[in-house]
Amino acid sequence: MTLDDLWDGTGEWLKGSGPDSDIVMSSRIRLARNIDKYPFPHWADAGQLEGVIGDFKSAYCSIDHFKGALFLRMGELDSIEKQMLIERHLVSREHAFRPEHKAVLISDREIISIMVNEEDHLRIQVLQSGLNLRDTWKLADRIDEELGQRLDFAYSPEAGYLTCCPTNIGTGLRASCMVHLPALVMTKQSGRIIQAIGKLGMTARGLFGEGTESYGNFFQISNQVTLGHPEEDMVDNLGRMIKQIIDQENAARDAVFANQRLLLEDRMTRSLEELKNAKLISTEEALNLLSTIRLGADLGIIKGVDRDMLNGLFIQIQPAHLQKKEGKQLSAEERDAVRADFISQKFNLKD
Repeated sequence: MTLDDLWDGTGEWLKGSGPDSDIVMSSRIRLARNIDKYPFPHWADAGQLEGVIGDFKSAYCSIDHFKGALFLRMGELDSIEKQMLIERHLVSREHAFRPEHKAVLISDREIISIMVNEEDHLRIQVLQSGLNLRDTWKLADRIDEELGQRLDFAYSPEAGYLTCCPTNIGTGLRASCMVHLPALVMTKQSGRIIQAIGKLGMTARGLFGEGTESYGNFFQISNQVTLGHPEEDMVDNLGRMIKQIIDQENAARDAVFANQRLLLEDRMTRSLEELKNAKLISTEEALNLLSTIRLGADLGIIKGVDRDMLNGLFIQIQPAHLQKKEGKQLSAEERDAVRADFISQKFNLKD
């Protein structure tokens, strides 16, 4: 697998399949782990960081899940390639923009990715399509167990897994779901729901994680507490929360469809025509229009548009993906033009 294969393919989490995939784009489990014999990355010297990379490479090479996986040294990638990995939710911004002595391992179909020497020595991530938290956690747990048989993870009987940030101590587990909530945003209920989940030990972030906006009406809902609760309980608690959010989004969709159908159909028709005919379009504008189209397809108002194609577009129209496609750096206006043309081709092929 190569970086070009990432552009040409669609990650498993973008397939638009799995339970409740009309609202839940993806389920993610992330585990933070550190190798006992090395200091945490922020305190380790260059030799120690390289030791982490070497030990990890020796460990993963004998694990079946990683046969044919792509191993990348972050310092060897150009700025577009690093940004593309961020856009695909495979690495964090910090991992990309401070690349010294850092790496990432990406499995087939992008189901598993492991950042090496980010905030912790290893950040193990598993991504699946739809509301699939339990299976996603089980796979992450298997990967963790297999790596743990080959690497001596830093662990305390009292505190659990030791991590750089105190909020990750214990299980080191963060579970999250990427949810699409256009009807709750449209009916101005999303703010109330985000406040409510905060009181229950959950948090909501934007499309690309902490510090980002909820463009396209996408929110990442995740747990905040990793200490004092079994992993299975944390996963199940988040799953129950997500199901409540799904119910509220479906209720909002039913209400909007029943009470404002003509207005909704007009908005969706205009959004589709704008995407088909625009000559320039920004990332934010495109995401918001695509969100409307996705809702229209889910409600049966817009025909012949599949979720797989729409989900792929949310990533493929990002700045680095467009520049990778063109094989060169583009100005903001050039990106807006390439984006408009790319989207237009995708939708006009459906006619």
